[in-house]
Amino acid sequence: MAKANREVVAALLLSCLLYIVLPSARAFYLPGVAPRDFQKDDELQVKVNKLSSTKTQLPYDYYFLDYCKPPKIMNSAENLGEVLRGDRIENSVYAFKMRRDESCKVACLIKLSSEAAKNFKEKIDDEYRVNMILDNLPVAVPRLRRDGSQDTSYEQGFHVGYKSKDGKYYLSNHLSFKVMYHKDPESDGARIVGFEVIPSSVKHESGNWDDKNPKVTTCNSDTKITPGSNALQEVAADTYVVFSYDVTFQPSNIKWASRWDTYLLMNDDQIHWFSIINSLMIVLFLSGMVAMIMLRTLYRDIANYNQLETQDEAQEETGWKLVHGDVFRPPVNSGLLCVYVGTGVQFFGMTLVTMIFALLGFLSPSNRGGLMTAMVLLWVFMGLFAGYSSARLYKMFKGSEWKRITLKTAFMFPGIVFAIFFVLNALIWGEKSSGAVPFGTMFALVLLWFGISVPLVFVGSYIGYKRPALEDPVKTNKIPRQIPEQAWYMQPAFSILIGGILPFGAVFIELFFILTSIWLNQFYYIFGFLFIVFIILIVTCAEITIVLCYFQLCSEDYHWWWRAYLTAGSSAFYLFAYSAFYFFTKLEITKVVSGILYFGYMLIGSYAFFVLTGTIGFYACFWFVRKIYSSVKID
Repeated sequence: MAKANREVVAALLLSCLLYIVLPSARAFYLPGVAPRDFQKDDELQVKVNKLSSTKTQLPYDYYFLDYCKPPKIMNSAENLGEVLRGDRIENSVYAFKMRRDESCKVACLIKLSSEAAKNFKEKIDDEYRVNMILDNLPVAVPRLRRDGSQDTSYEQGFHVGYKSKDGKYYLSNHLSFKVMYHKDPESDGARIVGFEVIPSSVKHESGNWDDKNPKVTTCNSDTKITPGSNALQEVAADTYVVFSYDVTFQPSNIKWASRWDTYLLMNDDQIHWFSIINSLMIVLFLSGMVAMIMLRTLYRDIANYNQLETQDEAQEETGWKLVHGDVFRPPVNSGLLCVYVGTGVQFFGMTLVTMIFALLGFLSPSNRGGLMTAMVLLWVFMGLFAGYSSARLYKMFKGSEWKRITLKTAFMFPGIVFAIFFVLNALIWGEKSSGAVPFGTMFALVLLWFGISVPLVFVGSYIGYKRPALEDPVKTNKIPRQIPEQAWYMQPAFSILIGGILPFGAVFIELFFILTSIWLNQFYYIFGFLFIVFIILIVTCAEITIVLCYFQLCSEDYHWWWRAYLTAGSSAFYLFAYSAFYFFTKLEITKVVSGILYFGYMLIGSYAFFVLTGTIGFYACFWFVRKIYSSVKID
């Protein structure tokens, strides 16, 4: 583990170049790695990943259970994203020869201690799955489709075992592997395009065991084991368990570039394309209506105000023009607003660039942890824009303590997230899960934060504060104007909560699939739809904030700065509420620690969503207010 941590720290600079400076060096096609040709009888080594469960959300190392161990366990090189996700890729005793079938090959003999039997039973109760990898392909288990069709569907990983109705536990100790390959017609080489397994429980007769020549009477090269044809291997203390496997190779017409299609379409048609498109069209229609109404109303207002000025009519000003002397008055806690706006710019830049890379195919699911690594590194480098935007806004408010604001920008949001993450990680450590981030990786994250992000925030802040301050379109009165009593529907709490509904409506269908991908161990790769939803989210946040800001100014309430941020940001409240609904309706989490982990991580996600949407709404409203007040003649 220490070696893996050193590799993580050492690879950070290389990863920076890989993901930021040289994206064109990465493969453009979906699989994301270079193909490998295997000749007949070439050695194929199966690697083991983590034990995962959707009921506990706590991954465990494969060798946490008493499985067959090779003479020396070696960890594959891990990137930062793999460590954060709890992935541990190690070698195993399962080895094949390319295109050479083998029947019932004995792997090892294990005597289950009482502790080992207890661990197996607990993992069977929690429906843990074993994840294996061959040539960077995860193992898949064929299953019958729920809709009754004859098409094959797959599940990722196989169950550790199962529990019978009479309360007995049976272990999946025999694995029937099937490796699909696509042969090159011009050479003898072939590429692996599929990796399936059918687990079985088989009670082998070990007899006189010889470690150097492991053979059993119930398993030899002439034995063909089929599920249900043998006695079952029960999990009990002081029981001898023989682990065995067989492998068959099958030619396939699937090309290497399409071999991930099986895994990306694993979710049993849960992606309802029509529903997503229907939702997007509704949001687009609503956004178009809002934009059209706003443009027509504003043009009429500006035309009327300018016409009154040219006619020198001695009429008292009404509507939003009436508060022109107070609309650019700095808000309460203006420094905190600058911090959150700067953080939102940082998060927006990270999200946009990551999504573009993923959309273009640079971040492939075969590159394990690549997406998370890219997000962390992009967040670090976007600190430059966070410092710049917060300093520019702070100088416009005529603030003088720019260093203090810069420190808050560099430390407030990451500090809160890191504190929550540290507590959750401590809970995972307490459960002895491999999902716990090692202290070496924690140090690497802190090094990225303090060594790169914080200096970049200061550089951006220095550049932004040295630039000339933005000039307000109108002068601000020395004495604040009294705000008249507001109607009930214009009260801050009500209008803010109403404003968050439409942005949440733009993403909630896609949110379902994202949550399913994260918490039900499914691959997510429909970044085209996600990018469209992201663009619509931006448009929706901007328009709903502008509309409510316009109504607020028309009712002579000029405290729009924080209201603009909170209006769009309130969609995070609905996101967290939906995540709670998802928890109780879709997940089967029973452990208290697992529930705390779920809501802790969703709290971090909702907080980030609040910062993102709030900043989008704020800048849209900021542009809108400056635009309308610079378009009318004011004495």
